Amino acid sequence: MAKDVPIGARGEAEETVQFEHTLTAHHPELPPVYSTPDMIRLMETAAFHALQPYCEGDEITVGTSINIEHRAASGIGARIQAEAALESFDGRFYTLRVTARDEVREIGRGTVGRAVVSVSKFLKPGS
Repeated sequence: MAKDVPIGARGEAEETVQFEHTLTAHHPELPPVYSTPDMIRLMETAAFHALQPYCEGDEITVGTSINIEHRAASGIGARIQAEAALESFDGRFYTLRVTARDEVREIGRGTVGRAVVSVSKFLKPGS
């Protein structure tokens, strides 16, 4: 990444919980609440948005680690907002603090790690 990323750089993502985001969609015997993998996906999207403005050329960031707590359930129709803020970096590896909220409360929090990769180098055979 040629551009320096300031600590605290932020990104957001949001979605409304649909049936396909629920536990029921994956396992019919489970309740129709927002699934942890879907919450993590939204947090990863927020982290991507926090870092992407600092990428140059064909650079992108990809997920490398997850440490997340899913602390409250949200049902179909709930609006979920995820936010990510850069906490630290080490070379091409970045750690972002992430949260997810519905209209009532925080439903999840933790950290995600991302690394910068060049798409063309990544797609080369034998990379």
